[in-house]
Amino acid sequence: MKDSFLDGTSSTYLEQLQERFNENPESVDKTWASFFRSLEHGVAPEAVAEAYHAFEQGSQISPLSAAAVSNQTIQESQRLLLLVRAYQVNGHFKAKLDPLGLDARSVPLELDPALYGFSDKDLDREFFLGTWNMKGFLSEERPIRTLREVLDRLNDVYCSTIGYEYMHIPIRDQCNWLRERIETAEPIPYSPERKLHMLDRLAWSEMFESFLANKYTAAKRFGLEGCEALIPGMKALIDRSAEAGVESICIGMPHRGRLNVLANVVRKPLAQIFSEFTGTVPMGDHYMGSGDVKYHLGTSYDRPTVSGKRVHLSLLANPSHLEAVDPVMLGKVRAKQYYSDDHARERNMGILLHGDGSFSGQGVVYETLDMSALPDYTVGGTIHLVVNNQVAFTTDPRKSRSSSYCTDVAKALNAPIFHVNGDDVEAVVRTCELASDWRERWKTDVVVDMVCYRRYGHNEIDEPKFTQPLMYQAIQQLENVYLKYQKQLMDEGVASKEQVKRISDNVLAALQVEFEKARDYKPEAKDWLSSYWAGFNSPNQIARIRNTGVPMNFLKEVGYAITRLPEDFKPHKQIKRVYDQRRKMIETGEGIDWAMAEALAFGTLLSEGNHVRLSGQDVERGTFSHRHAVVHDQETGGHYTPLGHVFSGQKKRQFTVSNSPLNEFGVLGFELGYALENPNSLVLWEAQFGDFANGAQVIFDQFLSSGEQKWLRQNGLTVLLPHGYDGQGPEHSSARLERFLQMVDENPYRIPEVDQSKWFGGGHLGAQTQQINQQVANVTTPANYFHLLRRQIHRQFRKPLIVMAPKALLRHPAAKSGLWEFDDLPDDKGIEGVRFKRLIMDESASDRSPNPPEDPSKKRLIFCTGKVYYELAAEREKQGKAGEIAVVRMEQLAPFPFDLVMREMRRYPDADVMWCQEEPLNQGAYAHIAPRLKTCMQALGRAQPHQIPYAGRPAAAATATGYAKVHAQEQAKLLDDALGM
Repeated sequence: MKDSFLDGTSSTYLEQLQERFNENPESVDKTWASFFRSLEHGVAPEAVAEAYHAFEQGSQISPLSAAAVSNQTIQESQRLLLLVRAYQVNGHFKAKLDPLGLDARSVPLELDPALYGFSDKDLDREFFLGTWNMKGFLSEERPIRTLREVLDRLNDVYCSTIGYEYMHIPIRDQCNWLRERIETAEPIPYSPERKLHMLDRLAWSEMFESFLANKYTAAKRFGLEGCEALIPGMKALIDRSAEAGVESICIGMPHRGRLNVLANVVRKPLAQIFSEFTGTVPMGDHYMGSGDVKYHLGTSYDRPTVSGKRVHLSLLANPSHLEAVDPVMLGKVRAKQYYSDDHARERNMGILLHGDGSFSGQGVVYETLDMSALPDYTVGGTIHLVVNNQVAFTTDPRKSRSSSYCTDVAKALNAPIFHVNGDDVEAVVRTCELASDWRERWKTDVVVDMVCYRRYGHNEIDEPKFTQPLMYQAIQQLENVYLKYQKQLMDEGVASKEQVKRISDNVLAALQVEFEKARDYKPEAKDWLSSYWAGFNSPNQIARIRNTGVPMNFLKEVGYAITRLPEDFKPHKQIKRVYDQRRKMIETGEGIDWAMAEALAFGTLLSEGNHVRLSGQDVERGTFSHRHAVVHDQETGGHYTPLGHVFSGQKKRQFTVSNSPLNEFGVLGFELGYALENPNSLVLWEAQFGDFANGAQVIFDQFLSSGEQKWLRQNGLTVLLPHGYDGQGPEHSSARLERFLQMVDENPYRIPEVDQSKWFGGGHLGAQTQQINQQVANVTTPANYFHLLRRQIHRQFRKPLIVMAPKALLRHPAAKSGLWEFDDLPDDKGIEGVRFKRLIMDESASDRSPNPPEDPSKKRLIFCTGKVYYELAAEREKQGKAGEIAVVRMEQLAPFPFDLVMREMRRYPDADVMWCQEEPLNQGAYAHIAPRLKTCMQALGRAQPHQIPYAGRPAAAATATGYAKVHAQEQAKLLDDALGM
């Protein structure tokens, strides 16, 4: 055939076809027409012969189609593929994303066909698309298409009301998975029933806002007007996720649209929402907090989905620090996955909503994204929904970010980003469903950027034209999306006017009924804790103080387990020595150091069925090379965690210790969220140095110190902040003890009532701790640290605990404890049970009763806290003043141990009272302690000095000096000031 095709007859036939084409191109087959056009570009007739020969040899492509391949040169094919690639990468810049039509972005040059050598005369030329076409980019699976057809399809796919960013993802399978879904010839259209369902959901979204606006004209709502499509989008996302097996969804979001989400997504009772606009106090029988504004509150409910499945939705409470809730939500989801054994991360997921200004502007967004794939922090992908109203309060985007999109930060973590016009309801739903599918398939983060607008000012009261006059001129001319979608469905014949009116009437009637119910709404006992927290007491329900000691045989059993390494394991020789020393501590019962005491606390809590999680920078080894919770094999590189093998059958990851990413804000927020989920867990965050806690100050201020009072949520998170003056300079000395004490909500001028008959049983102590917002401790012995940690769990309530963790005391020869101090037997003072010592008496004292015998020999009573005690004690011994000076350690600073301080004042009636600290005068505990000491003196009838005598560093702007010699001089002086008589 190859030869015969080139003989005279065939050549004559070819010439005849060419003559017909020259007279009328439409008179020949389109493929031959394309071939003849290509002759002008130098394609040889021999190419046709090659095509027929290939067909005779079994090629599945017809001879004419194969011949058409020759219509384009290799260079043309490459240029066409580059054009397609340009649309895949940059098509979103041309997409119609802005409902206001104010987007002035220029079309990228890369999308101009002329850049690739194509002109208008090429638009109707046919090109061979090959296997690319077979993927479904164009219908009918025809491999030959005109350039015009290709460009039309590229614009339909990549430049409509959805803009896709995914080509930055380096994983080929993920890109192809998305591309196949995006480039499908035609997306499956929504059925009429589905469109009416969207309309109904949109009606609830829009009419809820307008109803509130009419009923509460002067109230701040931070409404969703301008982004009403968020509600049908979110509900579709939740429905799709539930169909994939998700049973629980945690939601974190700022204030914009929060009431609408509460009402229409989470389904908080409307009567309750309306009643909150009247200022009704949500008082329970046992619990009363300060409350918060209605657009900060959270809640949780079970709700059905369209498929009939049920899903649990919880919306976390949050402050006005817009993105601070992000890592908190992640931590809560991770805890849910742990407690439900959801190792595949299929049944619990998180949704985060963001504003455009905060998503690009708040650093915690990146910190949260950075944790998304870390083994001990991942939740299997978070779905991010950005409510992009194109203005941050009053700031234009061009002044609030340096990137093209507010979502560009997510590209750093290879998350796909779907930009969508917020006025195209079906496009919003489609992108939300695609985001759900992505998370279900790949278990990584995905971002939906809903480009919308804010119909009114920032809080409905502001005048937006002050700062955005042109934008609000356009907004005033814009019909709301509910009316637009009504008209669209009527034009399509999907809905009649009667159907549309019926939907609106039904929604309005339901809103009115709930509004009437709100008039007589009576706040019920607050559902302030989830089922895991059943039985835990509120501040008004006094809890019993429990002992924290452990039977000696149990202690030793745990001690041997946590000092045992596998026989074939090859640890570093120094670590082997550490573990041998720890085992000797258990065998002899002597010299328990700080790290061993902590390990014993963890091990005994694990054995009692609790979960222990410790995270922070370098916590596995410990910043000061003291913990070594994870031991590394020096030959294989493998690792072993002794606390993961305390007892037979221990649950996987029941003990979790994890080196965190190098941030504080995000990780502390994560651990706080983790601790929110279940009280039967000791969750700890340790700062590398306590000084670095200031990087997480928002979490301390907004969640940890005030969360219970604002949102009625208890939290037992323990925070370890290495603190102590060792001459290491202003960045490695102070955990800013004064800040945490200043946040304590204790009255310094009121002494809690003491029930003397229950002195040793706890008396008032439980109530004193319950009625305070957080605990602050600075302990000095390993045994007391052991009891402090165990006390966090062995209570009927939970409170945050801030620990000024030691540095020098980790290896201080005097900071050791005997194993008997961990036992649950009566101690050598005859006190029943063993528990944390809030105050440690001077070593010369013995009687621990409320009214001990007086000791007139002491002329000075020094109160102190932390490691300075050991320096005071050593210097006192050196100066021979042990007989005249008593040194008392306050192990717990908040709540203040009024009862024990007064006991010591009774013991030493002739001694002048002094406070000694390492920190400068304007820092440390002095400002907190001084008024409380004076309150104790007043209650005892002792003379009160104008100010409590002070021994410490003078006031300073920096926390510490950076010069070792100066540090030593300052330390010597404060000791002299304390002990000088």
